[in-house]
Amino acid sequence: MSIPNQALQKLAQEIESQALSAQREINIVKTAIAAKQRDIRMLELTSTEVKQLSKDTKVYQGVGKMFVFSPTSDIEKRLSSETAELKSDISNLNKKLHYLETTHKNSREHIEKIILSGGRS
Repeated sequence: MSIPNQALQKLAQEIESQALSAQREINIVKTAIAAKQRDIRMLELTSTEVKQLSKDTKVYQGVGKMFVFSPTSDIEKRLSSETAELKSDISNLNKKLHYLETTHKNSREHIEKIILSGGRS
């Protein structure tokens, strides 16, 4: 019992579109991970600089179009919480990336099976 060629072609096209969609998503997720890693690096550099300041140094934080005085301890807390949040985001994105790569790989394998079985009638 074989599947008609039209049905095989339609199935192959659907799987191909899933594979292409997964590939696009993979590229988007990789870009997001890279951006978040850059942000973490900037926060870590800023944190290092703030920690080197003496405790009586006045530090100002940008809020909209103005700058507001903030104690260095508050700045350090904010920087560390933002870093932790970004690391959590990267962890979630890595999970999504693994899922998408698996989906893409499985789609490619299914297409190959259809092509190989399509030659036999």
